[in-house]
Amino acid sequence: MSRIQKERDRLLSVTARNIGLTASATALLCLSIPGTLPLPLYLASIVLLAGLAWAQFQLTSPSPIVWIVTILIAGNALIALHLLPQSALDPAALSAVGMIAAGSIATVSFLCVTSTRRIVLLAAGFVLTLGTLTATLLLTGSRIGEPTVFAVACWVAMIAAGIWLARTVPRTLKRISTMSRAYRVERQASETEARRRQGARLLHDTVLATLTLLAHSGVGVSVGALREQAAEDAALLRQLRLGFTPDPTSSGDYKLKPVEESTLGNTLESVKQRFRRMGLEVNWHGTGQVLLPSDILDSFLLALAECLENVRRHSGVAEAHVTITDDETTVRAMVTDAGKGFDVSTIEEGRLGFTESIVARLRDVGGNARLFSSPGSGTTVVLEVPK
Repeated sequence: MSRIQKERDRLLSVTARNIGLTASATALLCLSIPGTLPLPLYLASIVLLAGLAWAQFQLTSPSPIVWIVTILIAGNALIALHLLPQSALDPAALSAVGMIAAGSIATVSFLCVTSTRRIVLLAAGFVLTLGTLTATLLLTGSRIGEPTVFAVACWVAMIAAGIWLARTVPRTLKRISTMSRAYRVERQASETEARRRQGARLLHDTVLATLTLLAHSGVGVSVGALREQAAEDAALLRQLRLGFTPDPTSSGDYKLKPVEESTLGNTLESVKQRFRRMGLEVNWHGTGQVLLPSDILDSFLLALAECLENVRRHSGVAEAHVTITDDETTVRAMVTDAGKGFDVSTIEEGRLGFTESIVARLRDVGGNARLFSSPGSGTTVVLEVPK
């Protein structure tokens, strides 16, 4: 069952429950007026009303058919109970009987318009209730016109309301869902355009400005200043590769995280946010923060990002887990996914992605990487770097 159908059935069930309980409470008040029924019949009515109310309350359960049948049986038993005195019903009893037939029982109409089997049950319930009401009024010598017309009118109104809700709610929810999808697409397009424009401004303010100076042989700029500007550009590009978002304070001036030492826990969050924007949810486990030297941290995070990029491209899943552990000498990251996996022995020697981007990068700083995978069992990569 789709989410829209579940929401439709939930609304119909809540509506039926609330109307039914209100009608049953009104019938109870009418029957509780002194002199309306003899005490034994009043107590029997209380028991049947309690069962009727409980069945109405359970209409929101996953399987309401049994409670619909219970409502039909208990409600008609309440109406037939007024045959026992064999005397004309007083106004209070007549109102109670009409309310039970027109409200307490008719409320099942909301739930019986969604399938052919339930429509058959609805027709049987309507015929049974109308027959029981008419027979009770005739045999007790009570007036038959007003209660019967009131009951039929309420049944028709509730059936019409149920059909209207059953058809309108799915259409409304589909329109809301369509509007939500359109809003998400528009928002993603806006965010993409904003990132593109920010990237263009960033490129213009930094790298292109430096390249322009180099193209003119640094005329008017000292060698030291040119070298410092190129170093700042290189640091900025490295931070962007690791997932940082630059904070421009003025044209050509961007705040950067110091590259001497960096806390691993803070940079991991940047990597996580980067891949979340690309549709891969990364769950972190293990050590919260580990302090690493700048060059080791850069290699570690770039190798980790390459592993996550492989998950995003090749695993066929939208979720990856990264477990960070450390001891006195080593920091480890275990990247796992539950994707389709592959046979490690089939990796071609000429493919340098894993070898160069991950293994070689870590070995350059004294680390290592190991790969474990098999078809249908996901992939695990263990990265290790020294502290």
